[in-house]
Amino acid sequence: MPNSSMTTSRKRSWRRRGVGIGSVSLAVALVALAVPMSANAAEGDIRGAGAAQAIDGSYIVVLKDGATSRSAAASHARDYGAQVRYSYNSVLRGYSATMSERQARRLAADPAVAYVEQDRVVSLRETQPSPPSWGLDRVDQRDLPLDAAYTYSTTADAVTAYVIDTGIRTTHSDFGGRATWGTNTVNDGNNTDCHGHGTHVAGTIGGKAHGVAKGVKLVAVKVLGCTGSGANSGVIAGVDWVTANARRPAVANMSLGGGLSTALDDAVKRSINAGVTYAVASGNGNTSGTPLDACTQSPARTGGALGPAITVNASTKTDEKASFSNFGKCTDLYAPGYGITSAWITSDTATRSLSGTSMATPHVAGAVALHLAVNPSATPAQVKSAITGSASTSKISSVRTDTPNRLLHLAESGTTPPPTPTPTPTPTPTPTPTPTPTPTTPPPWWCQWWCW
Repeated sequence: MPNSSMTTSRKRSWRRRGVGIGSVSLAVALVALAVPMSANAAEGDIRGAGAAQAIDGSYIVVLKDGATSRSAAASHARDYGAQVRYSYNSVLRGYSATMSERQARRLAADPAVAYVEQDRVVSLRETQPSPPSWGLDRVDQRDLPLDAAYTYSTTADAVTAYVIDTGIRTTHSDFGGRATWGTNTVNDGNNTDCHGHGTHVAGTIGGKAHGVAKGVKLVAVKVLGCTGSGANSGVIAGVDWVTANARRPAVANMSLGGGLSTALDDAVKRSINAGVTYAVASGNGNTSGTPLDACTQSPARTGGALGPAITVNASTKTDEKASFSNFGKCTDLYAPGYGITSAWITSDTATRSLSGTSMATPHVAGAVALHLAVNPSATPAQVKSAITGSASTSKISSVRTDTPNRLLHLAESGTTPPPTPTPTPTPTPTPTPTPTPTPTTPPPWWCQWWCW
């Protein structure tokens, strides 16, 4: 995931434009109350009001679960002079809308409303271009040095991975026709990846050359635009779409994030409750590159020992904590995230090396896909337990005491071929060993810009 910094001009641009967002055609159940907009109307609190990267005039309205009548979101919003952008039906009962702060505060006092949250900018979690990839080589062995091989016993052909990101260059040769378009909540009329981040992430999840799960089906869920930024309201719409349309067994990757958002966190948790396992990036610190507690970031804080998501930190080739990686009890494990080579958007054979917790997270999403291939009925909680339980422990140096010192490892997740049976001392013939698949050698250093 890139650092979530934005220039002052871009912040002003977001506030001036309010983020170009369209509507999702989903019905919303609520109690429609005609509320007079009098000067002394009751007002409630707005969560995240005036927070960093808040989007002026854009709000997320979450309704109480007890609101059951089938009125339209537009009707409810219109009572307060608001205009609906997105309606949510699968992961949240509510909608996002444009309105003034005064209108939002009055809406927050509506008995049918659970809370109103100010919309915020959400960004990618990558950092800078860097040396070629080594991640596949690391995750299939317990200890260094690397053995220049990646061994696997399944390709997860029956699993679907949803890449909630900037889209995917579906024609890239690394995907072999397995990448398809899901939805575009940016509504920019550009159903392709015009940034590159989503394609890179997808390649690490399931590219035939660069991927952990080399046969997984990849679905693009575009929630961020060409600049790599978007709004929480649009990301929630993407999570809502995944929940309503997921082909299980399924995993979702979120290599993005920003400041705290109860609405986004609730959406991710409810999607997990619906049966989709989520791998989420912990983040790359603040605008100065100083790591932050992941419990202060959304959706990163949905992970950890008490959270249902798998929140991922980044490690280096020498098993050190990446200098930019966030930390804390809301995280679950480390995965390779520095100098990771994967697919890129400049051609159907292009590659590029990037660093960030964005690059670490798809290694875990790929591992989830491999586990689901062997255990298709596993719940997200069971998958998380398997992934964290099979991780190598105490391998990463410079880890804080409040952060789990686990490194992604595939063996006990059903991804390593069965061991060769040990012959017994009796005359009984020894069973024929199960052959080990041919190792896949990671791309050489000169593959940073091109590879077949």
